[in-house]
Amino acid sequence: MTHPTLALAIVALASAAPAHGATDAPQAPAPDSATPPVAAASAPAAPLERSPRLMPLPRADASRRGPIVLQARSITNQPELQTVAEGDVEFRHGGLVIRADRVAYDNVRDLASAKGGVSVARDGAIYSGPELELSVQRFEGYFLEPQFELTTLGAVGRADRIDFLGAGRSRATNASYTSCPRVDPAAAGAEPDWVLRTERIQIDLDANEGIAEGAQLRFLGVPILALPRLSFPLNDERKSGWLPPSINIDNRSGLIVSVPWYWNIAPNRDATIAPRVITRRGLGVDSEFRYLEPRFEGALRLDALPNDQVARRSRGSLQWLHEATPATGWRIETDIARVSDQAWWKDFPDADRSFTPRLLAGRAAVERSFSLPAALLLGDGEGEGSVYARVLRWQVLQDLESFILAPYERSPQIGMALQARAAGGVELALQTEFNRFTLPAGQAIDLARPTGDRWHAVGSLARPVRGDGWFAVPKLALNAAAYRGTQRLPSGLTDARRTIPTFSLDLGLELERSTVFFGRELRQTLEPRLLFVSTPYREQSQLPNYDSAAKDFNVVSLFTDNAFSGVDRVSDAKQLTAGFTTRLVDAASGAEALRLGLVQRVLLRPQRVAPQADGSPDGPTLEQRFSDALLVGSTSVLPGWTIDAAVQYSPDIQRSVRSIMGARYSPGPFRTVGATYRLARGLSEQLEVGWQWPVWGAAPGGGRAAGSGSCKGAWYSVGRFNYSLKDRRLTDSILGFEYDAGCWIARVVAEQLSTGRSQATTRILVQLELVGLSRLGSNPLQVLRDNIPGYRLLRENRGSSRTDEVGPTP
Repeated sequence: MTHPTLALAIVALASAAPAHGATDAPQAPAPDSATPPVAAASAPAAPLERSPRLMPLPRADASRRGPIVLQARSITNQPELQTVAEGDVEFRHGGLVIRADRVAYDNVRDLASAKGGVSVARDGAIYSGPELELSVQRFEGYFLEPQFELTTLGAVGRADRIDFLGAGRSRATNASYTSCPRVDPAAAGAEPDWVLRTERIQIDLDANEGIAEGAQLRFLGVPILALPRLSFPLNDERKSGWLPPSINIDNRSGLIVSVPWYWNIAPNRDATIAPRVITRRGLGVDSEFRYLEPRFEGALRLDALPNDQVARRSRGSLQWLHEATPATGWRIETDIARVSDQAWWKDFPDADRSFTPRLLAGRAAVERSFSLPAALLLGDGEGEGSVYARVLRWQVLQDLESFILAPYERSPQIGMALQARAAGGVELALQTEFNRFTLPAGQAIDLARPTGDRWHAVGSLARPVRGDGWFAVPKLALNAAAYRGTQRLPSGLTDARRTIPTFSLDLGLELERSTVFFGRELRQTLEPRLLFVSTPYREQSQLPNYDSAAKDFNVVSLFTDNAFSGVDRVSDAKQLTAGFTTRLVDAASGAEALRLGLVQRVLLRPQRVAPQADGSPDGPTLEQRFSDALLVGSTSVLPGWTIDAAVQYSPDIQRSVRSIMGARYSPGPFRTVGATYRLARGLSEQLEVGWQWPVWGAAPGGGRAAGSGSCKGAWYSVGRFNYSLKDRRLTDSILGFEYDAGCWIARVVAEQLSTGRSQATTRILVQLELVGLSRLGSNPLQVLRDNIPGYRLLRENRGSSRTDEVGPTP
């Protein structure tokens, strides 16, 4: 677990002890140990120079046994009694380095007293104050009115006094911490934009514990968080306690306030329990339990709303992820997501349990992997395989406005997969499975969607041949399947089987030359490719279709031997697919400046097993000799611009039937705007626009105006709109603003998610980021990263400023 909200600042204050921190500090000597000798060096007039003997700093035992080294403009020494150094004094003992106007060392009491401009620099932190007194060996003493600067975090702070109570223990009084610029304490009402104050902090490094009393977080002069007592760890070890509150607002639930409590059960187990107050719905609780064992790990998440005042019933959700490797080669996986009712995905859009919010999976699998014996591979080959058993079930969340056709469940799915490279470069692959296909509970019996069993075997045998700048891959494939229906199949029978062979030959060239374009040294490639496929016709329309659908029309799918995904449909073919790609690549950096490609398929005979217009199988015979042509391209030749496009052109109607065109302009950090146009003729037409752009106060190169050493703000606008040109309505949209004040950032983001033609869920995310400390409120960062291409955090992670909100991590 990372530190709680206040932990980093408190550790920074307490670790102001100059000889403590990451290095080993001097320990109390044995009663008969001698006071370390003093080595003095003075330079009354010339500037001081570092002596090689002062570097590097000794560690551990060496730091306790080493001598005390004084360097100053004037040194007065009374042997065995006292040494006084004045003028640009540098005092060293092991890992301890003190600089001051005057340092007196009492040999008898082993006491170092520093006054006037006392400073200590170590580990990216600078501490300064008027007076320091320290018993060197016992590490006991005090530091008056210390101020510190943590350069790695860009943070500063101060305390009235720090007392060193021995090795590993210290106490700070009236301490404060902020990443805002220092203010003049003499100015009336002067206070940084945000500051963390605490009455007392006690640190015990040996116990790895810090205790803060009277902690208060102030923002713009207003207390926003106060804790009378707080216990926290001093490193990245986890510790039980409260985490920062989370606040959300949406139009279906109102104001949602959650205050998580983290429970560090054991080093490898933890839990988070977050009570929630939902103004429209009542009280609820979210919980998560995580575990990490040598051979298994997982997480269980339960959300409960015992009495939803809007729905007038009890509601909840569950998600369980589990992975295990009980023995070498074995693997067990479980992924289960379930919710209490059909409307959960609408009412709680921030609690999705799946990438498809309305289709929740319940998966369980056991797999055993193994290596194939060399004897099976005829000598020098290598291969691997696996046997597995799986179960897949679905919970489908239906809606009156948009019905979902539920996919088949598999209970069980038992199979074996083999992949090998035998002697002579022959490549073999085989997958065989038994599946029992059923429909999810509550689905009406549909004669067009029969349930039943299927056994299939899909294998291939290939012999790739490669040379300098060319390749050839002849391949023989086989797809065999047998069906048994629990009800009559479309053919009217209860049993059916078929076997379909396929031969393909994949040929290609990889040519390259050097050239110069736009004054740049470039490498140009030309990569023509030709794929021949021959598959005999087999009648399949009377067979069930459990998992096949037409492949998407893209470069990858055009260079495959089957027009369908899945097993149940195999397109007959005698066809050629021809295409080429040419690229311009920067010779120095290897970055791609331009890419163009063209692909088209030619049928040498009509295709009788073809998809329908909507992508489902069993369509009419395809007699179009030349398929649609696919033209793809992208370029980044213009500075700051990225342009890409893909156009599916129909030679029959002599116009495009589908196209995607996008352009993005990113001239500098935090400046990006992009637009994407998508057309599927007759089905949809959409325009997407997204941006992150400064609107006031930002420097031309990004960030706040140069030279702004104070918390002066810069405003940024962020957003994305998805507009349906066909329906003439706005679907999903995001609009927000970010205000960067230098030492704090405020974000307000409104998100609208379409849940139907006339319904939408709108929520507002508000977050306050205190740079160098923590983030408070709801978290819009994941929403912005997922929806705005090129979005960047205004402040990269530094110290405790993390991408996500403060909380437990594995």
